[in-house]
Amino acid sequence: MSLDYSQLTDNEIIEKIAAKEDGAVEYMMQKYGGLVKKEVRTVFLIGAEAEDLTQEGMIGLFKAIRDYEPNKGASFFTFATLCVRNQIKTAISASNRKKHTPLNTYISIYAESTEDGLSLVELEASKTDCNPEELIIAREQKSDLMNKIEQELSKYEKKVIELYLEGLSYADIAERLGKTEKSIDNALFRIRGKLSK
Repeated sequence: MSLDYSQLTDNEIIEKIAAKEDGAVEYMMQKYGGLVKKEVRTVFLIGAEAEDLTQEGMIGLFKAIRDYEPNKGASFFTFATLCVRNQIKTAISASNRKKHTPLNTYISIYAESTEDGLSLVELEASKTDCNPEELIIAREQKSDLMNKIEQELSKYEKKVIELYLEGLSYADIAERLGKTEKSIDNALFRIRGKLSK
């Protein structure tokens, strides 16, 4: 028999959640889903859908359900509101820092990128069954590309792209090179522009 959570207080439901009772978390997520939607309506994130912010808000709500302690003096509603707002604010701050710009502005290895309409993946795969003449031509093309990159990028840009390709974050690159994160972001933007030619 299923328990009617609507007859319980939030604190009682939180106790049920702590006791790992099935359905209690889901009930609280549904009960306070309107709170998340209300908070999302008050903000706007450039380049994001309302669903993205709603998802962030729901993560904040889940954290509130997980971390709420009734003996701390605040009601669950107050605590949940704070958690939802903080989660949304964090998402907006991360977006404003352009933390995920590399992920959002990548160049696909599956997109057509050669004059004959092949993607980089197809071009690389086709090299395995090339004749010796084609292998030599491919090596020369690679060498030409590397030379162009060498000529196009500044010394600073080369160091930035090298560290970026090693998987370092903007903050780590900035720290290593003694620059600001904005300077790293600008350098990567210039590099993308030069390499997409």
